[in-house]
Amino acid sequence: MAQATSNAISWKLEDLLKFYWTDWVFTGVLVALEIFFNWIHPHERYVGEWMFVTGELRYPFKPETVPFILLPVIALVVPMIFIVSYYIWRQNIQDLHNSTLGLFTAVLLTGVIVDAIKSGVGRPRPHFYAQCFGSTTAIAMYDGTGNVICSGNPALVREAYKSFPSGHTAWIFSGMGYLSLYLAGKLEVINQKYHPWKFLTIFLPLLVATFVGISRINDYHHHWTDVLVGAIMGLGVACFCYRQFFPSLWDENASRPFIDKQGDYSTTSCPLLSADSSNSESHPV
Repeated sequence: MAQATSNAISWKLEDLLKFYWTDWVFTGVLVALEIFFNWIHPHERYVGEWMFVTGELRYPFKPETVPFILLPVIALVVPMIFIVSYYIWRQNIQDLHNSTLGLFTAVLLTGVIVDAIKSGVGRPRPHFYAQCFGSTTAIAMYDGTGNVICSGNPALVREAYKSFPSGHTAWIFSGMGYLSLYLAGKLEVINQKYHPWKFLTIFLPLLVATFVGISRINDYHHHWTDVLVGAIMGLGVACFCYRQFFPSLWDENASRPFIDKQGDYSTTSCPLLSADSSNSESHPV
């Protein structure tokens, strides 16, 4: 243990911020891009009368079960509670910094990718008819090409063209997926000890994300394909960003963050999370 500690790199927060300053600038760029893609008008895809025959676009408008304001709370605040709690327990500044940077990068990158696709695809939502004409019983109007002439609230009509993929689902799966990976690493679930409670712990965030995705279908704000693709995108980005700062869950150092380009690890001892709690001297966390 003494040898490992003497070879460790001692980091302070200011050192970490200097080392990763380009990554923090990148998160700022992502914020600007997210604002931009929410500001631009989405592509208005052709919607003809025949597309309402099956009723796929004629569902009523319903309030959201999970409103937009809750997205940052679930995707960012909840994971940060666990990250900060671990820091308070272990006083590991490398873990706090890398976990926070990875989480914010994952959620923001997911938002940018999703909103860019939304604006470019312009797929109508299931309640498109109600938003376009004011209600499901309103008389539809069409131009000379057979495309709809919307008479509803312009802001609602604009949002009605943003069905694919589901932003709610992607954001939540990104934040909750990152949290699941973070917990899996700290609990070292891939250590051949197979404690069922560990797997339950890491699946709970994914169950929350799944509930949000299902609510988007039940509220008629998205088609099931929008939700499926959003979930895959969110999880994919979460996995990618997590691996930029932490080793594989199959790695013997799964609970330790990368702290430099050479892949050195933090050496704070944590026997409870070690792959072999009886040999914490040789496997410090």
